[in-house]
Amino acid sequence: MQSKAQTDTQTIVLGDVEVIRVIEWQGPFAPARDIVPGSGAEVWQDNASWLAPDHWEPDSDRFMCTLQTWVLRSGGRTVLIDTGVGNGRERPGSPFHHWRGDFLGALARAGVRPQDVDVVVNTHIHGDHVGWNTTGTEDGWQPTFPNAQYLMPAADDFHFGPDNAYGRGVRETDRLIYEDSVAPIHRAGQVTLWEGAHRIDEHLTLESAPGHTPGSSVLRLASGSDRAVFVGDLLHSPVQILDPSCNSCFCLDPAQAAASRRRVLERAAEKKELVVPAHFGGAGALEVRREGERFGLGPWAAYDAR
Repeated sequence: MQSKAQTDTQTIVLGDVEVIRVIEWQGPFAPARDIVPGSGAEVWQDNASWLAPDHWEPDSDRFMCTLQTWVLRSGGRTVLIDTGVGNGRERPGSPFHHWRGDFLGALARAGVRPQDVDVVVNTHIHGDHVGWNTTGTEDGWQPTFPNAQYLMPAADDFHFGPDNAYGRGVRETDRLIYEDSVAPIHRAGQVTLWEGAHRIDEHLTLESAPGHTPGSSVLRLASGSDRAVFVGDLLHSPVQILDPSCNSCFCLDPAQAAASRRRVLERAAEKKELVVPAHFGGAGALEVRREGERFGLGPWAAYDAR
């Protein structure tokens, strides 16, 4: 595993795949045990020496969140994993209501132009994973990446989309997210729905890992001797590695989410995969270790000085 620095980005090379981390926003988000309700105060306090400051703000007891996109250059193509919250969205009650950020500028500094993106992966259809799917124009919401194939889990598209009539517990915010960040991609003919598993290329494969949402998924990378798994929202905080039974407050099917989390962590420990969650701060990715029936933290991804 090699690592190198680029201006305003962090990059790791895994086999023949270049992985570029692009951060949209990071900071304290909400009380830690509101985000991971099953975790006790003691797990945060007992691990404060490494949870703070990247994953927990002890003084306010708030969860530290990072919104980020992982850019993969694989087989001559550019692949984005998740697209953040987006600008100018109607998100009542959210801190990202009418948000204005410089995500496209960050992508540009990473050497990625919207027209050069070949594949967009939405690990699931939540607002902080599909926001930059589209950009607001005079003609309404249009695909940000005009030449890309957008890969979306079929189960999520059904659950959050009009086929479910915005029902079964779907919130008004979910309807807004679908209408401004997903429906326009369908209208442009750029969506590929998949279920079970989907191979992107010789190095990259999507696999279903339901529970957080009905179609929640992970992306596996295998190239040479290097392995990684991009787990989306299976993990919000490292405390969920210490106790995989702890779900986030956003998990729609807690039992299924916990089972998916444990299964993915077991394989990651066995195969020595780099685990890459959507919202970890600090280095953003790490290895995990088996410790009897539990898991422990292995080495964090190492980047050269930026």
